[in-house]
Amino acid sequence: MSGKTTLLIAAAVVGVGAFFGYQYWRDKQSALPAGIASGNGRLEAKLVDIAPKESLRVKQIFFEEGDLVKPGDVVVQMETNTLRAQLEEAKLNVVATQEKESVAKATIVRSKAQIDLAKVEVNRSKNLVAQRAGSQRELDVRNTQLKTTSAALQEEEAKLRTIQQEVNVAKAKVATIQTRIDDATLRSPILGRVLYKLAEVGEVLAAGGKAMTLVNLEDVYMEIFLPSADAAKVKLGAEARIVGDHMAGRAVPGLVSFVSPEAQFTPKQVETKSEREKLMFRVKIKVPEKIVSSYIDAIKTGVRGVGYVKLDPAVEWPAFLQSAAAPETAGKDVQH
Repeated sequence: MSGKTTLLIAAAVVGVGAFFGYQYWRDKQSALPAGIASGNGRLEAKLVDIAPKESLRVKQIFFEEGDLVKPGDVVVQMETNTLRAQLEEAKLNVVATQEKESVAKATIVRSKAQIDLAKVEVNRSKNLVAQRAGSQRELDVRNTQLKTTSAALQEEEAKLRTIQQEVNVAKAKVATIQTRIDDATLRSPILGRVLYKLAEVGEVLAAGGKAMTLVNLEDVYMEIFLPSADAAKVKLGAEARIVGDHMAGRAVPGLVSFVSPEAQFTPKQVETKSEREKLMFRVKIKVPEKIVSSYIDAIKTGVRGVGYVKLDPAVEWPAFLQSAAAPETAGKDVQH
């Protein structure tokens, strides 16, 4: 064997040794201490559908798929020409009924004045009769006029109450139509990103028909699955970490917000201890809203990664999980 061949073999042995040494060092660096469990998962978020309350035509769409929307942003405007015509008609009806109300009130004022006059006439007739200067017939006529005028007043007051109810109904109709017009302006209720644009301008959507679907970036989480032995030790609110495949060297802090009370993967038989250990329970790790806000331009749901959960709160995070992203630095360190 030549010296050159020997050198090549030695170099190969050193290379292989270095490779396995690096692998061993890396495994040691990422090894989890007792008291911390992990599982594969992906970043997820709740979905929110944007839809009109009634059948209307799409007038304008303000955001495209992938765009970031904030709470209160107008995302879709529905056509409201018909509703606005109905609103104007309802407003005119309010004016007309209010005029009827004014007339009824004026009639009541006149009736009250007539009653006052009739009372004066009755008193005058009584005095004349007492002085034998007037007839009883005249007094009877005055009393009849007073009763008739009083009855007319009661009738006018009843009419006024009816008209006032009509005014309230007319105003309520205006408010109802205005609400329908306001509801035709579809706003985002959340901080999110447009996942799907499901309608086009000019399209008529049925009541409840989806115009677009948003990803709720205020509710970002990762779900992992842990064996029963680990899941039994997980407490709600326990510290957690999320490491996405696109976030090398950075860990996102989180908290355990849910532990499933039922196994997700159940063997056909769970009679022995070894079989019970195969049971897997779903654990949800929620990312705090402050962290999400800092990562808002970088968060991509569906990204795969690994979730880590503390089973023992006294255990310290290993080195590769201690570099947790903080709100003030998150926006600078995330790879877009």
